[in-house]
Amino acid sequence: MGNHLPHRLPMGTKVDLQTFATDDASAAPGNKDVTQQATALLTTRIAELQKILWARQQEKVLVVLQGIDTSGKGGTINRVFGSVNPAGLRVTSFKAPSEAELARDFLWRVHANVPSRGEIGVFDRSHYEDVLAVRVLQLVPEAHWRKRYAHINAFESMLADEGTTIVKLFLHLSKDEQKKRLQARLDTPSKRWKFELGDLRARALWNDWHAAFAEMLTRTNTKHAPWHVIPADRKWYRDWAAATIMLQALEQLNLHWPSARADTLGLVIDENPSP
Repeated sequence: MGNHLPHRLPMGTKVDLQTFATDDASAAPGNKDVTQQATALLTTRIAELQKILWARQQEKVLVVLQGIDTSGKGGTINRVFGSVNPAGLRVTSFKAPSEAELARDFLWRVHANVPSRGEIGVFDRSHYEDVLAVRVLQLVPEAHWRKRYAHINAFESMLADEGTTIVKLFLHLSKDEQKKRLQARLDTPSKRWKFELGDLRARALWNDWHAAFAEMLTRTNTKHAPWHVIPADRKWYRDWAAATIMLQALEQLNLHWPSARADTLGLVIDENPSP
């Protein structure tokens, strides 16, 4: 599908998130049930291609997930990669940096977790927190974090030059839907552990977060690492869109099973091997 990937952000777009729908499901193959069935087929195929990727030990894929609290980063990972062989999947969740991490450059902890050959690496939050959280929470002077857009673009360009396919997904959630999901966390015993008072403090800064997200998308949407802005209000649609984008990224690698090693050609296993 080339450049017609669902919700791919066109190059040169100055992003205003108010113009992007959070509940648009018009690209879906059908209603909720039909789309969920389609997603199951997509994730099965993703798992098949990941086996080949792991066997080849050549290509690398990095998936970057960003979005406001409750936008569904964890759910997307579970749904899209739940069938993937964990041996070739590396999921990294970037929390507040430790003292050791703060003592180094902001990309130090990120670079240590990029995927190696044969791996799919998934970032639940990422290096983008260093132009998001540090901006909204005023943790770093503006003159300092503004330089990081260029650092991030250069970092991703280097990864791409070294053979990493980069898939960046921004999960776009409405304020009303976030309210419902936060309340559900409070009301559901199995979800209460997810809720923190910090979620409410972040919600109070909604406009600041959206301004930061918009500039992030505008300034780091590049040819080698484009952004996709996925409507995230409907979980079933979010999962289908993310799986569709992921599968197309893998298909574009034109993966094939590796050839047999030369020293194994014609080899027959002896029923009674000598010691």
